This record gives sequence, C-alpha cells and structure tokens, in this order.
Amino acid sequence: MASKIGILIVEDESIVAKDIQQSLKKLGYEVLGICATGEDAIAKAEQTKPSLVLMDIMLRGEMSGIEAADHIGQKLNIPIIFLTAYADSSTLSKAKVTEPYGYIIKPFKEIDLQTNIEIALYKHEKASESKKERDFLYSLVEAKSTKETIFVKSNMKLVKIYTKEIYFIEALKDYVTINTKNNRYVVHSTMKDIEKKFPPAEFVRAHRSFIVRIDKITAIDHHFLIMDDIQKQIPISTTHRDDLEQRLNMI
Repeated sequence: MASKIGILIVEDESIVAKDIQQSLKKLGYEVLGICATGEDAIAKAEQTKPSLVLMDIMLRGEMSGIEAADHIGQKLNIPIIFLTAYADSSTLSKAKVTEPYGYIIKPFKEIDLQTNIEIALYKHEKASESKKERDFLYSLVEAKSTKETIFVKSNMKLVKIYTKEIYFIEALKDYVTINTKNNRYVVHSTMKDIEKKFPPAEFVRAHRSFIVRIDKITAIDHHFLIMDDIQKQIPISTTHRDDLEQRLNMI
C-alpha cells in the first residue's frame, strides 16, 4: 500500500532534499518530485496530485512555504506536513493558520517521518470521508424535506422531524442545534443556510444565534422570549426586534 503513496518534497537545500528522498524510498513511498520554490511546488502539485506534500517553511524566492501550503491545501485538498529547522512561536503561529497535518523539526529520524506521514494520511482520509458523508446527507435532506418536515442525522441514521415540533434553533460555532420539546439534534451547518430550509411564515430570527417557531412563543419578557412548555429564555437582539414584533401581530 505504501508504494502507491506519492509524496512531493518541497525543500530548497538540495542535500537535505536528497536525504529526504532516500528516506522516503527506503520507507516504500513514491517520490513524485523535488521542488525548491513555492511556485514550483504549486505547479508540480497540480500536475502530479500527490497524496501528501512535505513542505519546508523557509523557502528562497518570493513565496514562502506557508503561502504555498495554504494554496495547495485550499485549492487541491492535499495534506501538508511542514519540515523546518525553525520552531519559534512566530513561525508556528503563521504555519498553524494553514492547518497542516504535521510539523517536523529538522534534523529528524526516519521513524518520525514515517509516523507523521501515516498519521497525516489517516486523518486526511477520515476528514474526506466525513465531508462526503455530510454532503450526501445534505443532498438527501434537500431531496426529502418539505415545508412540514426536515431530515436530520441522529445516531448514524436520518430522522424525520415535523417542523411543528421544533421550538428553536441555536447556533454553536460551526454547528446548529435543532430543539424540540424532548430532543436536541446537532447539525453541521450555518444559521444562514439552515434558515432557508424552514418556512418563513412559521419561523423568525430573534437573534443572530437563534431562530424560533412563532407559535411556540408564550410571552416577551424585556429582552427575552419565553417559549411554551420549555424552560428556555431566547434573547432578542436589537437588529431583529422590529421584524419579530411585526411577525407577532402585536397590538
């Protein structure tokens, strides 16, 4: 299996690059090329589509290893492991923004190289599988959902929820929670995207982090909504107050 794994080396010190190449071949990997600049690395990665890139952070030329890694990771979805003799906090801070799959300090042993490569490939494979599964589930939800129901993933299966049973939806960083009286479902989405899936006549945005079902609102207490049958106060933001009051048909 390892012989089928193609790796691109980006290293501007030719002696170091050759040593890495020999180590990779000894470990059973296929070396798809050696690049000395960030620009060449991007071109070679686009051409060869490696399984992984070993990237020196400090490259000669206009483009740094960090910039090249960011392009390759974002545009080509190829995992990056940084190789560097520099381990200062400033360099680490810049490098971690690109979300590398590893960080090896030179000089290193072959076992360190192999361990980092195998862990990076495993993590990237699992991340890719999760994305495919999420995209597939979204496609099913789009196909099966109606104004009265929506499908969400729960315990490795799709569960149909009637929108009339939903009390509120809450944003939690990269996720949202869909809350009924007795259950809470976590979905990887944004509030902007999730808002489009619910009928606007029945749901209203009360806060940047909350969408509520209008007929579940019992009362408004100062800056909070009180929901029917549940112990939950939903904050009301100034931005959404006017729209909310119009939707509640106040007199």
